[in-house]
Amino acid sequence: MPKQSAPQELAEIAPKLVDVTNDVLFADIWERPGLSPRDRSLVTVSVLAALYRSEQLGYHLGVALDNGLSVEELSEAITHLAFYAGWPNAMTAITRLKKIAEERGAA
Repeated sequence: MPKQSAPQELAEIAPKLVDVTNDVLFADIWERPGLSPRDRSLVTVSVLAALYRSEQLGYHLGVALDNGLSVEELSEAITHLAFYAGWPNAMTAITRLKKIAEERGAA
């Protein structure tokens, strides 16, 4: 998987936020040995969907697929979280997953 990084165009307005995102979040937290990248992606997608953070969700659904999660596994996780995080959150997440899967020819 390509190394994750914050969008470089944000460095113009928030250079420290981009640095911390790249150096702490992606270079440290995502690289820790306690969880696989696949497991970290499952946790991240679940939390973003549960908290209705749809702006970041699409990117991380793509990362999750790159990290080895299948469309079916992500669909199952989203279905499961509907009962704990709310139906609208799950419907938004599954709609984003469908679009990304179709774009990648994985649907």
